[in-house]
Amino acid sequence: MAQTPDEPLTLTVHSLPQLDQASARDAASTRAGRWKMLALLLVSAAPVIASYVTYYVVRPEGRRNYGELIDPQRPLPAFSGRDAQGQAVPLTALKDQWLLISVADSACDDACQQRLYLQRQLRETLGKEKDRLDWVWLRTGDTALPEPLRQATSAARVLQVDAQQLATWLVPAPGHRLEDHLYLVDPLGNWMMRFPAPLDPKQAKRDLDRLMRAAAFWDQPGRPNDAAPAPTR
Repeated sequence: MAQTPDEPLTLTVHSLPQLDQASARDAASTRAGRWKMLALLLVSAAPVIASYVTYYVVRPEGRRNYGELIDPQRPLPAFSGRDAQGQAVPLTALKDQWLLISVADSACDDACQQRLYLQRQLRETLGKEKDRLDWVWLRTGDTALPEPLRQATSAARVLQVDAQQLATWLVPAPGHRLEDHLYLVDPLGNWMMRFPAPLDPKQAKRDLDRLMRAAAFWDQPGRPNDAAPAPTR
């Protein structure tokens, strides 16, 4: 019987699977999109970060703020108040402006009226910058506002809120009531400062002036959805 000559062992080399070109383009596009989004976020946040660094960090030696900084800051809460027409207004709708807030029962005794007057005066002393700051009174209780008080606060954002809900957001200094202070919220919607009680208007104004200057290059009067900046009153 004839013998088959020995045959050398042969190997078949299969080509490696090729990465689909469309998939490669999609992966590259996804990576590029993520980097662009990150860069956009950094660019958007840079002015805000810079203004806070200017105010909180880069300060002359010996300079101190009068108001107490809130750390961590507390964003505007999700609940709503009611305006003079009885319409529900989410507190989050107040953002994109600096907010100078007071809290008092709707009955508004002499101390309440004095505080409202100081709020108004602090805003007025900002001059041309006052349209960047809203005067806000968060009133509790069900007492109807008398007409003279309604007229006196016509330039303010007056919202009736639930006292218990409000106490989950704003907090007074130890030994004080919520009604004793003025509270400052930044345009990003964060409660960031509480002024001492009793209030020294001159020192409070100094803090407001510094903050307005520090944020001047990114913060503009009015809100993005407003047809025009808030009117000067």
